[in-house]
Order: sequence, then C-alpha cells, then structure tokens
Amino acid sequence: MHPSRIWLACAAACTLLALMSAPRPAEAHGRSVSYSRWEIETGSVRVRARISLLELTRLGIQPSTPPELTARYLSDHLRLTAAGVHCPPEQLPRARGAREGWAAFSWTVRCPESDDLAVESQILLKVAPSHLHFARVSFAGGRFTERVLTEAEPSWPLPMPGDNAAASEKQGTGTSLLEYLVLGVEHILSGWDHLAFLLALLLLAGTLGEVATLVTSFTVAHSVTLGLAALGVLHPNASAVEAMIGFSIALVAAENSWLLGGKDRRVPMVVGVGTLLFAGIALGGFVKVSPLAFVGLALFSICHFGLLRTASHPARLRAAVAFAFGLVHGFGFAGVLDEMQLDSSRLLPALFGFNAGVEVGQLALVALVWPLLRLLARQRDGHWHRQLAKIGSAAICGLGIFWFVTRIFG
Repeated sequence: MHPSRIWLACAAACTLLALMSAPRPAEAHGRSVSYSRWEIETGSVRVRARISLLELTRLGIQPSTPPELTARYLSDHLRLTAAGVHCPPEQLPRARGAREGWAAFSWTVRCPESDDLAVESQILLKVAPSHLHFARVSFAGGRFTERVLTEAEPSWPLPMPGDNAAASEKQGTGTSLLEYLVLGVEHILSGWDHLAFLLALLLLAGTLGEVATLVTSFTVAHSVTLGLAALGVLHPNASAVEAMIGFSIALVAAENSWLLGGKDRRVPMVVGVGTLLFAGIALGGFVKVSPLAFVGLALFSICHFGLLRTASHPARLRAAVAFAFGLVHGFGFAGVLDEMQLDSSRLLPALFGFNAGVEVGQLALVALVWPLLRLLARQRDGHWHRQLAKIGSAAICGLGIFWFVTRIFG
C-alpha cells in the first residue's frame, strides 16, 4: 500500500478510536506517582498527601467514591513510625482543595518522643509496583529534606535535627544526585510518548551526523524548558503540554510517511484541516486547550510541510522541528520535579541529576535502535529499512493521534 494511504487510513482509524474513548480520563505520559509533605514539630506531625484520581482507579476508587474511603486508604498506607512503631492518626484525614484530577487530604499524627522516625509508603505498590512516592519533610527551624520512596525502598529513616555526621550519613539526608539521575532514566524509559517521538525522528535519519544533530536539538530544547518550568519561571498549561506532545509525535510520523510517499499533497491538507476542526471544537468549550493553540498548530504544520517541500537540506529543517517540539517535551519532563515542590537548595541538584538521567535514557535508546536501523539499511538496498519506516511511521502516527485527542478531552 502507498505510504500516504497507510498514514491516512491509520489517522482515520485512530482518530475514531480516540474520539470514542475521549470521555475517559486521559492517561498521563509519566510514571505512577503520589506526593506527601510532613511538618514535624515536638510530639505532633502534620501530613498533607496528594494523589491523582486516575491512579486511584487502579484500586477501584472512582471520582464518585466517598472521600472517606480514599482518606482511610491513604492513612493506612502512608505512615510515620517511631522506633518501628506506627504513629496513629488523631482523626480520619480531611479532604483539602486540589487542582482538577487530583485528591488531597491532610491529617495529624502523634508520636512518642524519638530520634528514630521514619516515613513509610505502601501506596499502590500491590497494584503498581513501579509507583513512586515523593515525600518532603520540614523540621522546626525551617530545615527541609525529601526522598523518593519505591517498592525497593518503601521506608525512609529521617535525619533528625542534631544528628551527628555518622548518623546523618546512615539515615540519609534525602534523594542523592545519583538517585535523581536514575529517576530521570526511568522516567524517559517509561515515558512511551517521548520514546515514540525519538523513534519517529530516528526512522529517517540517514547518517550518524543527522542523528547527532536531531538528538542535540531535542536535548538542548527540552533542557531549557525543563529548567525554566522546574525553577518556576514558566507555568505552562499542563493539559495543553500533554496534548502538544501527542501532536508532535503524530506530525513527525506523518512527515516520515509524506517523505516516503513522494510528498503527497493530501497529507499536509489533512493535518491542517483536521487541526483547524479541533479549533472549532475548542470554541464550544468541549476541550481543555485554547482554540488559538489549535490554530497555531495548524499554521505551524502547513508552513513546515511547505518549507520541507522546497528545502535543499531537509535534515536541517527536521532538526529545527526537533528543537521546537523539544521545548514542549521539556515542560512534560518538568512535571515530576514541579509537583515535588522542592526547597531551592535541593532543586538545582535534583534538576541537574534528573535532566542528566533523561539524557542517559535517551542515548540508550539511540544506541539500541540506530545500529539496527543501519543494519537493515544495508540489506537488499535498503528495502527492509524502507518497509520498517513505512509501517513504523504509520503506527507511531496512530499513537500520536490517539494521545493528542484523548488528552485534549482529558
């Protein structure tokens, strides 16, 4: 089948599927996460916890479920211990105001005086072993520390004020630079949308120089916006960011099919008109993204295809697109660090380690995929490589459309 026809059929089928599933909550691209803040004072500890409603559905807890059930689950699975003994809550956690799509609760626990306190989280570990819980602790006097709790390390002995150096080292003063690097690697390797975008870029890269240029453009761009968002300089609309990540995947994959199919005029037309139709839907208030955003995406797409048609060096233009959409993906990466609300003294090490981890994971994908693509390109004058690029681009485009549509309704 002609590559453009493959793309058009895939686009139509996946758009229909996405529209049919749109009333359900849109899945985020990131890992399964929850958050807590602990304010420790003499004899009393105030706890504030947040978890997304989507994560709670893993437990059969729906948005319509009475909040008391969610409150009891959190207080039973997120606890403070003193010398190994659980500190009971003084009352059932109370619901707090939370942004849309999230549940937030607060409660107070009392512990006997002890220098052996620990935060323990078992949230979602039975149904989602990869779940991460971000705990942030503040002590009297303004000292902060934080840690990421996992299935491998669900308990965190707290470094209490006045601890000597040996005790602090034993207990740990928070998540280390290396641990944030590992978190960044895990984040991108579990972020299927980011991986799909990179794979779409790699499918038509002809030389190692092109790969280096594409990866560098994407890296520089997402590093900039990851830093700006995590530092609080920019506060993008999360729904728009998630939707645009899906759009970026679909556009780059459609571009692949367009180039392989001899630059069929129907592909840019479908992309532009289809995006403008969503602008019309947005005018009716049915989605969470501004109509102007859809108009901007439509104009960007049409201009990009027009430039690509006449470009003498298409690889350079594709690198520019990788940079442009890398800015968007950077905001997506920043979500994890932004939700943690780190103290300024801890934010920069976390930002550096997390971003370095993202790059390591990204390079691991390139190191795995690129040699295989080159091997296929040398077989039968590149026949198998072209077939993989056609089918792979169509499949990735379908995924991008699905993510795009479900996220604008989510």
